[in-house]
Amino acid sequence: MTMARPNHRNLLRVARLAVLPLLAAAALAACSDRSTDIPAAADQPPPTKLTGADLINRGRYLVRAADCAACHTAKDGAPFAGGVPLASPFGTFYGTNITPDKEHGIGKWSADAFYKALHDGVAPDKHLYPAMPYTSYRGLSRSDTDAMYAYLMQLKPVAVANREHELRFPYSIRLAMAGWNLFFLKDTLPDASTGNSASWQRGRYLSNALGHCAECHTSRGFAGQLSASKPLGGADLGRVVAPDISPAGLAARGWTPADLQAFFSTGIAQQGSAFGEMYPVVHLSSQYLSQADVGAVATYLLGDKPPAPQPLKPVAATADNADQLKAGRASYLAVCAGCHGRDGEGKPHVAVPMLGNSTVRNADVHNLIVAMLDGIEEQRFPGTEAMQEMPGFAQMDDAELAALANYLRTSFGGQPADVTADRVKGLRK
Repeated sequence: MTMARPNHRNLLRVARLAVLPLLAAAALAACSDRSTDIPAAADQPPPTKLTGADLINRGRYLVRAADCAACHTAKDGAPFAGGVPLASPFGTFYGTNITPDKEHGIGKWSADAFYKALHDGVAPDKHLYPAMPYTSYRGLSRSDTDAMYAYLMQLKPVAVANREHELRFPYSIRLAMAGWNLFFLKDTLPDASTGNSASWQRGRYLSNALGHCAECHTSRGFAGQLSASKPLGGADLGRVVAPDISPAGLAARGWTPADLQAFFSTGIAQQGSAFGEMYPVVHLSSQYLSQADVGAVATYLLGDKPPAPQPLKPVAATADNADQLKAGRASYLAVCAGCHGRDGEGKPHVAVPMLGNSTVRNADVHNLIVAMLDGIEEQRFPGTEAMQEMPGFAQMDDAELAALANYLRTSFGGQPADVTADRVKGLRK
């Protein structure tokens, strides 16, 4: 199962956000300073004003919940020193240094400046691109951004220079972001679920503002703005697609509140494991949430009255597809069953079950095909569980992989045998 990560190694999300409309000069000049603090219901501010160690500890928790490390900590790099490349068809963005280094980081920023960057997308010296998801962080309360600022400012300064974004014209025109903000920066995000409980309200804040789930799981309009028509309904973002995590979408793939809580806490549930962009989210962010907050996220995603998970109903072979499914079964036994089990039951510490797997149950076959072509890296989850590396099977031809996908979908996912060789061919790198 993949629930693509909010943040930001998600390459095509950055590309879409980089699509700058050719706004009129008047709109650029008229951009207003939206600095008003927006009340954030259910952000659970501390009962008293925090100082010292308590404020820093709260900030650490919030920075983790906001998944800041994903974009601001490069592989083998110093924590929060930047350098993470975010490639797109419009060029490459690079995560910035947010340590308190005064030359390269945020050491000269005030708490007001930090809040303005997260709330308005405006740094002290420039407009930010919404590759940094201020479109969601805008919902953060001032007390929370102050705590995040306090935590970051007590980190060890790291003198690592920021890399300039490598963007083609006209996407390199930062000033155009003023017009983009004027037209598309909204104060609130639409809800995919309904509820009014304290847990739902808290989950709304965690999911929409801190976790910024919509940045990956909501489709976008012509200029890269989040679409209000189907919040959390999934989006075609890159090599691994962000699936539908609306209540209906989750229920269609068998998810329950308990399953979601297990998934966010450990990276694994009976529906499968976190892979692709969601794998780092668990390791860098969601595993550190309290159980109450994990439960709140699950409540918000499914609503106060979660829909019943749809039962799995395998699809029987027909005269038209019997031969193909027989060939797919043979391929499964030859290359998959050794790890995933003869009947898709999976093996602990080796591979997740295929039976009822959320990716196999997804109506969109995209991620299943990509996993078969590319493989999945070794996965180590919080606690003791781990899954071995899954090799890619790109050496199999398009027809063989289509037959295998159709066997998996009909036998273990309750989906039709409608995968074609052309669909596989289109997803080869």
